[in-house]
Amino acid sequence: MTIHIGLIGTGRIGRLHAANLARHVPGAHLAAVVDVNRASAEQAAREFNVPLVFENIQDLISRPEIDAVVICSSTDTHAPFIIAAARAGKHIFCEKPIALNLPSIDTALQAVAAHGVKLMVGFNRRYHSNFKKIRELIAAGKIGRPYLVRITSHDSKPPPIEYVKVSGGIFLDMTIHDFDMARYLLGDEVTELYATGNVLVDPAIGAAGDVDTAVVVMRYVNGAICTIENSRQAVYGYDQRVEVLGSEGALSSSNEYPDSVTHHARDGVHSSPTYFGFTDLYADTYIAEMTAFVDSIEKNTEPPVTGKDGRVPLVMGLAATRSLREHRPVRLDEIQ
Repeated sequence: MTIHIGLIGTGRIGRLHAANLARHVPGAHLAAVVDVNRASAEQAAREFNVPLVFENIQDLISRPEIDAVVICSSTDTHAPFIIAAARAGKHIFCEKPIALNLPSIDTALQAVAAHGVKLMVGFNRRYHSNFKKIRELIAAGKIGRPYLVRITSHDSKPPPIEYVKVSGGIFLDMTIHDFDMARYLLGDEVTELYATGNVLVDPAIGAAGDVDTAVVVMRYVNGAICTIENSRQAVYGYDQRVEVLGSEGALSSSNEYPDSVTHHARDGVHSSPTYFGFTDLYADTYIAEMTAFVDSIEKNTEPPVTGKDGRVPLVMGLAATRSLREHRPVRLDEIQ
């Protein structure tokens, strides 16, 4: 069975998904691309041998041969495009976040449910082999009862200021991946959190109303405590680590490197730097998540990352934003 897919948005993440759909995802056929910048869409179509090119999403979703769409456009378009695709009977993969506010998310999820289509949200880090193994070992009881979770997430460099201004802030843009990871690792929900942050990397980020350095402390339903540590800049590269302490042991994952060669020389010991960009470190995860999406359509099963999985981290991000602003712990049920 071949799933014919239309790609919405041919920017950086769109082109990444286009390459994977065209070359690496079994059962997928990239049948169409759409972008308001037609030149960008046409370039992607030439590169990935896509037969149909559009400037308007309605032209794409009206095509009967299209089974599903992959939404990689700007965040403000995600919810409207989900609704349009659902009404057209197309299954949907959407990059995070679904929206930057809960009413928009809830309206989109209602449309998905009303029209009986599938929705999968792009939290690709769940598919990294290290994080998957930690989750599996925790679920198998290998460290007993989890006590403490530590998630370290440092970008190698800040995003452009124009992006920061429309991102919704660090908690809705960057930390949202870590909020998802916190839920994923323990298979449990967070009830309360406290966030603190500052502007230490780039004053322009502060001028845009955001912080670039933050720590979030969270309490799970089961009593475990999680800390998330974020920075918009780590000069040595993209820094992604997890540690979990439990009653019967601990689990940890270190950063990955392009190779494991150590060079011993007169002036010291040298090794390759860590990956500098997320698309390099997580290249395999993007293939894995899209394969899972296509499989869910072929087998008529629930996607592994659902609309709820897209909504809850946004709630956590809004709670963290309020906590930072009001200098107090915030319960998630204050945001619901």
